[in-house]
This record gives sequence, structure tokens and C-alpha cells, in this order.
Amino acid sequence: MAAVCLILGIAIGYLFRGSKSTVPVVTNTRKTSAPAGGMGGEMPSPEQMKHGADIQAAPLLEKLKSDPNNSSLLIQVGSIYERAQQFKEAAPYYNKVLQIDPKNVTARTELASSLYYNGSVDEAIQQLNQSLEYSPNDANSLFNLGAMKWRGKHDAAGALAAWQKLLKTNPKLSADKKTTVKQLIQEAEQHIAGDKTGETSLAAPVNGTKTQ
Repeated sequence: MAAVCLILGIAIGYLFRGSKSTVPVVTNTRKTSAPAGGMGGEMPSPEQMKHGADIQAAPLLEKLKSDPNNSSLLIQVGSIYERAQQFKEAAPYYNKVLQIDPKNVTARTELASSLYYNGSVDEAIQQLNQSLEYSPNDANSLFNLGAMKWRGKHDAAGALAAWQKLLKTNPKLSADKKTTVKQLIQEAEQHIAGDKTGETSLAAPVNGTKTQ
């Protein structure tokens, strides 16, 4: 049980990331690979993290002045702020990509993660549903949709449906990813069964907040 809660605590935008995205795991203990700045090994403050992100993003922002519609640069800038847990700052860059290319599923799933961790759960889910209209079998979108529905909406049935579709439509997933999804499916099924019998097998999920 604890293991599943931990998986759901770090899963949004993480499990199925590949070469298209470099944003790392961000847990509910605020551990991250964001720019260092704390003293004595302590985690940097939000202000320090934003400052580090601003410095890292500066060269890319300079390039965007002469090439404002460069989707690759915009996603890179968004990712920098997302790594630094500056989700409010990251979202506009992903939004700009979608203004240029509404079918960019990578940008839309990253926007969904930023929205989710900034507390906009319903809007995040809406973005993932939009991604799935363009790419119905996208593994990232399906996995994150399930995690957001469970953690953000306490919707185990909705999570179960997303994860079952994920396995059905992505047969080439690696063994470890399949194992993780199957574990989550099993826990969702137990949770649903517990609800039917008046017993709950999983603690109420944490609402999407700015932890990441």
C-alpha cells in the first residue's frame, strides 16, 4: 500500500518520460534536481530555485527574441522552470507552443503536469483529454491521466480505465513499466472493491498542489 502511494506521489509527468523530455521526478518531499542554492546540503528555497532557473533560461530567452515561435526553445524553457518547481512560470511557454501547434502532445502533457502541480487539477485533466484526442494511445497522457484522476479527483474507476487502456494499446512497454502499471491497476481494483464493501484499501489521494 505504501509503495503504491509513493508511486502516485511521484508519478505525474515522470514514469514514461523519454528522450523528448528531461524533467526529472519531483516528489512530495520537494526533492529535485533543480539548481542548487541551499546551505549545508539543504534544499534551496523557492526563490533560489527560481533565480537558478532564470539564469539557466536566459540564453534561450535571448534566442527566442529573434525566433519567438521556435517550439523546441519554448519547450526547453518550460522544462527549465518545471525542473525548478516554478510551474506557474513554465505553463506559458507550453501554452505558446500549443498556440503554434495545437497537436503537440509533448507540450500539452507537460502543460498538464505544470497545471496539476500548480493546483489546477480539472484543467490539467482537460489538457490530457485533449492530448488523447490527438494521440489516443499516448503512454504519457494515459498514465498521467490515471494518476491525476486518482490523486487529484479520488476517481479510482477513472484511473483504472486509463491504465487498462495504457497496457492494451502500448504492448511494447518495458517490463518494469508494465509491472508498475499492473501494480497500480491491482490497487485501483482493490480500492473499488473496498468501496463496494464499505472498506477502503487506499487512503484518500492528495489533491494536486504545488509540491512537485
